[in-house]
Amino acid sequence: MSPQQRHRLLDRLGATGSLLCALHCALLPLLIAALPSLGLASTASETFEVAFVVFASLVGSYSLLAGYRQHRLWQALALMLPGLLILWIGVLYPPIHHSRWPHALVMTVGGTLVGLAHLANLRLNARHVHGAGCAH
Repeated sequence: MSPQQRHRLLDRLGATGSLLCALHCALLPLLIAALPSLGLASTASETFEVAFVVFASLVGSYSLLAGYRQHRLWQALALMLPGLLILWIGVLYPPIHHSRWPHALVMTVGGTLVGLAHLANLRLNARHVHGAGCAH
């Protein structure tokens, strides 16, 4: 697999995961009462959330920095950085983390921004033209 194919795959994985996370966070307050009766209480666990934010941070950072080195455009990073910051605030800042609706809102916004950053990176990489001055 070429580096460019690997970057596309990571962006697709990151975008899909981030948007699914945003959807999960948006719907979780509506389903939180049903989770224990469905045997899905672990879905809402703090460990899962922190692990997902770590995963999103690692995949997003690698993928978008590699994309930036190729296309040299900042738009995807301008979505990713605030998205990751918002996600980290959502899992680490107790007044938000322990409040159901503010937490859901913050995590939904952060996950959406991270997902959109991956989609922007895919688009920017697709538009990139390898010319005489391009090192890639």
